[in-house]
Amino acid sequence: MKKSFFRLLNAVNKKMLPKLSSKDPNSLTKIEKGILAYRYFVLVNSLD
Repeated sequence: MKKSFFRLLNAVNKKMLPKLSSKDPNSLTKIEKGILAYRYFVLVNSLD
């Protein structure tokens, strides 16, 4: 259940949230860093 929820959430994140991989992590704003951390958290939980 948990894994399928995070897979669904990851699919939604791919479509809705901006891609930040092309930017330098040191130049991101606090909001962009939060989005990046959230996307990473969801990705890691969907792969377990």
